Amino acid sequence: MPRVRVCSGVVSVYLVGGLAILLLMLAGGVYRLSASRIRQVLDSAVCLPVPLAAFPEQVGSWTGRELSIPEVVKDYMQDNFADDYVSRRYVNDSAGTWVDLYVVYCASRPGSLLGHKPLVCYPGNGWIHDQSTESHIESVSGRRIDCLIHRFHKPAPTYQETTVLNFYVLDGQISLRESEFSGLFDRLPNLKNNPARYVAQVQISSVLEHSVTNAAGEFADILLAFLPDENGQVYAYEYAPAATDAVNGFQ
Repeated sequence: MPRVRVCSGVVSVYLVGGLAILLLMLAGGVYRLSASRIRQVLDSAVCLPVPLAAFPEQVGSWTGRELSIPEVVKDYMQDNFADDYVSRRYVNDSAGTWVDLYVVYCASRPGSLLGHKPLVCYPGNGWIHDQSTESHIESVSGRRIDCLIHRFHKPAPTYQETTVLNFYVLDGQISLRESEFSGLFDRLPNLKNNPARYVAQVQISSVLEHSVTNAAGEFADILLAFLPDENGQVYAYEYAPAATDAVNGFQ
């Protein structure tokens, strides 16, 4: 019987081709698994140990009630992976003043808060920016907290003025600049669902600046207890029983 001669070059081509197809199939499988994992993470909120809705409605002389936010703002937060928020109006009857408290927590993709700031949102709603200054408040415990004070007005005939105190909390550290969480790492999904990797925005507004700063000083220690500190620790567990009635967040 004659021998069949097989060209080694042909065998090599088939072998390389088979390996290439196998590698492509493996890569496709890994991609699908990774994409599925990322989608699962983004579709589920990263939960704080104690949700922001458990923030007390009575803080010193301030009494709060839920304050609805525009649907367009809520849609923006959901589209940009906000995980929790609280929006309330607090009234101090003894002082005859009021403030609006708004806090949003973003951990699914921390960098998604980029652009969600008073200098963008207020002019977008008809307010004219007058001035922004760096300032600070002192909490009840004596902690100094740096902040930005923004002033806006609406022209006649519906003339209004408002003062907005704003700062961020980045992984437990106070921050005033979006540039501190605008890097690629901050825009990546939080695949480990780590609540201590986050950006939170704190915003307190009212007509009078002293109302804003006084309320911020009284709220700050309690509010920061809800957000993981630089060591990932949360200290708001005393408010946890109220969490059963929490309705704000996107959980």
